[in-house]
Amino acid sequence: MAVRTDFPRRIRRIDHLWIPLADGTRLAARIWLPEDAEEDPVPAILEYLPYRKGDAFAARDPRHHAYFAGHGYAGVRVDLRGSGDSDGILLDEYLPQEEDDALEVIAWLAGQPWCSGAVGMFGISWGGFNGLQVAARRPPALKAVISLCASDDRYADDVHYAGGCVLAVDMLPWAATMLTGNALPPHPEVAGGGWRDTWLQRIERTPAYIEAWLRHQRRDDYWRRGSVCEDYAAIEAAVYAVGGWADGYSNAVPRLIEGLPGPRKGLIGPWSHAFPYDVTPGPAIGFLHECLRWWDHWLKGDANGIADEPVLRAWIQDAVPPAGYHAHRPGRWVADEAWPPRGAEPRTWTLAPGEGLISGNGAPVRGEETMAHRSVESTGIDAGVWCADGGEGDWPIDQRAEDGRSLCFTSEPLAEPLEILGFPEVELALSADRPNALAAVRLCAVAPGGESLLVTRGLLNLAHRDGHAEPRPLEPGRRYDVRLRLDAIGHVIPAGHRLRVAISTSYWPWVWPSPEPFTLTLHVGPASRLVLPVRPPRPDDEPQPAFGRPEWADPLAVEVLRAGRTTRTHTHDLATGAHELRFEWDVGGHRRLAETGIEMDDTHVTTYRIVDGDPLSASVRVQCSSALGRGDWRVRVETDSLMTSTATEFLVTHCLDAFEGEARVASRSWTLAFPRDRV
Repeated sequence: MAVRTDFPRRIRRIDHLWIPLADGTRLAARIWLPEDAEEDPVPAILEYLPYRKGDAFAARDPRHHAYFAGHGYAGVRVDLRGSGDSDGILLDEYLPQEEDDALEVIAWLAGQPWCSGAVGMFGISWGGFNGLQVAARRPPALKAVISLCASDDRYADDVHYAGGCVLAVDMLPWAATMLTGNALPPHPEVAGGGWRDTWLQRIERTPAYIEAWLRHQRRDDYWRRGSVCEDYAAIEAAVYAVGGWADGYSNAVPRLIEGLPGPRKGLIGPWSHAFPYDVTPGPAIGFLHECLRWWDHWLKGDANGIADEPVLRAWIQDAVPPAGYHAHRPGRWVADEAWPPRGAEPRTWTLAPGEGLISGNGAPVRGEETMAHRSVESTGIDAGVWCADGGEGDWPIDQRAEDGRSLCFTSEPLAEPLEILGFPEVELALSADRPNALAAVRLCAVAPGGESLLVTRGLLNLAHRDGHAEPRPLEPGRRYDVRLRLDAIGHVIPAGHRLRVAISTSYWPWVWPSPEPFTLTLHVGPASRLVLPVRPPRPDDEPQPAFGRPEWADPLAVEVLRAGRTTRTHTHDLATGAHELRFEWDVGGHRRLAETGIEMDDTHVTTYRIVDGDPLSASVRVQCSSALGRGDWRVRVETDSLMTSTATEFLVTHCLDAFEGEARVASRSWTLAFPRDRV
């Protein structure tokens, strides 16, 4: 890894620029340009986010935008309407207003004297989402997109729902994070004397995002809007989709490769929710060089061959001992010209009586037996996080304890390595004794010593067995044939290891538990199967693509005044059966931007609690604090959020307090209730 300071073109930075919109709103931008761009215009690369260009992301942004500028582009960072230093209120994620504003921004960029008229969009997470969404609107100047760690389906793969289940691990924490960030003010030197009025208006008018999310528990028009999978053909710009197996959004990459009709390319590494040039787990790659190849071809017309390369490169992970942290995942790159991968073939294993997993190549399983199972509510406590950011404790630890809380089917040791790339599926013949039930399925690789490594997993609210738009309760005792897709993965299970399918009726705190305990009865035999997408190694697999070394431009210097602290702690009260999982995330600690003197201090503590035997005991509490300051100017926002449920409702409270210095200047609270819609 290296910080690069020498570039083909000298760079100048415009720290603040207003981009005017037709309705009078101004969006705040920071721009990196070649010094001679007005004499020799360049394409613009837009990153469009709600994450505060002036402080929270000020140190990060130059790493790629200055790098692009030094290679003949304008790197442009814009705060969304209602965020950072921009005017207005940010009312929700991915609204039409966000796209409408982007269309105006792109047209404005294309018309600047330093711009060649060609524009690309670049972004991770939120910026990856809106790059795809804006591309579907077809602004004439937008020629190419690089979308990282994002999704084409807002209901299937985001912080709100998974398999039709409420994603307890992230829904309230993300809602609380956005509530806190949206309530911060613009900087006085940008907003002028009216900064305090703007701040108080934000606090007064910003909504609790979770209200919309829990009012739409089905995949309805709310979620379809902004999900580009509804019409892939709407996207004409070239799309480079990038993800990581440890990230919560990697499923979208193969779907985009398969669905987009125009120019597209996919890249999946072992990575977490981060840029591949500086990421855990490694290996990191020269990702910004790869971006330049994409921009050079689609924005400058350079015939550099990138459009002729395989449509997908993916990292096939080797098995490792299970652990809560991986600095590096060994493996190798493979390349494919299409999705599904050429030469891949489904191979099946039958869930057999006696808790075996029988290969389809062996003797056929005859006959059928029923096996009943009810997991304790704390099953899932060793799951790790849904969307790893590379921190310690993010990954699922040894799954043996979880396996003991689940109904497991285990194969004989493999005679030879098994390499999979794609979406494993499990077909289950089952019944339940209650109308509301869920199934969590894990695929594990069990080492000869007994260690159980989680390979991938999937979740399904069984009321959503026929789709997420019109869920239907189960008829207790009735048999159903259900297909459950696990998350996409590239992985090698070594010879001598055993495959294990583990099925549970709870997966806390990933998903909110069903409203009452239930028993799942599985019909084991020919109707219940594991189907793996096996991709044998090919002679033409590349030993190593020429990504180049990881490098980036010099970021802004940050002085750490108090080091951050991140912990993940599980406590179990043996007397009451209560489990408490506490995620303490001190986001960088107390730090100062050396160049501007702006100080930031952010903390985030989430506590998940459940009592075995009582699904209605589930609760999530999130406590956030974000402080900003420079000189005598000091502001702070604190929020305290709680989510619980009854048998019929989800209940949410938010409390928000804002301080100037030590004086509280505003306070708001929300008390919300939502009928449970078959979840």
